[in-house]
Amino acid sequence: MKDYRLFLIDLDGTIYRGKETIESGVRFVKRLDEAGLDYLFLTNNTTRTPQMVADKLAGHGVKTDVSKIYTPSMATASYILEKEAKRPIGVYIIGQIGLWKEILDRPEFYYDEENPDYVIVGMDTDLTYHKLMVATRCIHRGAVFIGTNSDQNLPVGKELRPGNGSICAALEVASGQKPLFIGKPEAIIVNRALDLAGVRAEEALIVGDNYPTDIMAGINSGVDTLLTLTGVTQKADLAGLTPPTYLVNDLDEFSL
Repeated sequence: MKDYRLFLIDLDGTIYRGKETIESGVRFVKRLDEAGLDYLFLTNNTTRTPQMVADKLAGHGVKTDVSKIYTPSMATASYILEKEAKRPIGVYIIGQIGLWKEILDRPEFYYDEENPDYVIVGMDTDLTYHKLMVATRCIHRGAVFIGTNSDQNLPVGKELRPGNGSICAALEVASGQKPLFIGKPEAIIVNRALDLAGVRAEEALIVGDNYPTDIMAGINSGVDTLLTLTGVTQKADLAGLTPPTYLVNDLDEFSL
């Protein structure tokens, strides 16, 4: 193994699978702690606040705090603040508490349903026609359309439920505008996590179970990747694809 300074670790399918704990993932984090190696949990989930993520991890035996959590909500706020010179910045939000709190707890942003600068769309299990209508109107009026992540489906048990990418697809058809996506597999969230940790791409390793999101995030950002077969992607799914840097059945197989 290279001398990595930072591990960017996925959650669902890597540390837990819904309510089920993936013990090899928990042991992996404990081994990082024992070795004094730095890491961030890099999730595509915007429905939870960083504290809620830390609490869920605690329920699976991983003791951590919000300084180790990085979400697309955080990356979205950071991206807009870097790109946008004007203050304050008007936003219309579709999403849940993790996204609302991360954006609107910052004094640089205010909520605007009429003429916002940005329409920010995250996963929303209470999505309504009215929300889609307002977002479409705002985009037609010139708001920049941002999607926190492009996940088309969310695996829940044995079924695939609509993900944020599906919500954004409906808005893309209605508005005629493509969204700018922030979360995995885009390089935006990875680069912002690297900047936060003060680490170069070649010094980091992305760890995850999902090739289209986790592994492609590494490929798109020039970061090495470790695919664990404890979640979505299985070995047969890799045929014809650029292989991950490392491939393991579970994270117990990866030596630090």
